[in-house]
Amino acid sequence: MRLKNILIVVGNIEKSVEFYHDLFGLNVVLDNDGNVIMTEGLVLQDRTIWESFIGRECTTPNNSTELYFEDDDVVGFVERLKTYKEPIRFVNELMTHSWGQTVTRFYDPDGNLIEVGTPMGFERQDNV
Repeated sequence: MRLKNILIVVGNIEKSVEFYHDLFGLNVVLDNDGNVIMTEGLVLQDRTIWESFIGRECTTPNNSTELYFEDDDVVGFVERLKTYKEPIRFVNELMTHSWGQTVTRFYDPDGNLIEVGTPMGFERQDNV
């Protein structure tokens, strides 16, 4: 068995597609009427569709999960966030963990938590 995708709920598909494209370079693979699959396995689903599936309201930010990305230049990435056309809500603008990794944490337009950190040196093995 393999994990194929990570789905996050969004209120505005077009705005979210633009956000993930502009800041992370993700592109649309499939647009299926309220469900958008992007490169790297990120799936955006319209909030109303998700809420109808689960029969309850979504609450964001919930701070219990995060999307994790790596970038060699986290400081430069934070500068890009600061000049993005929409205000970015930071959790930690920049911090360095005791193990030496520098990270930033912030929310996407819908309150989904994102972390971008310097590479950890571990690459996924296809058979792992």
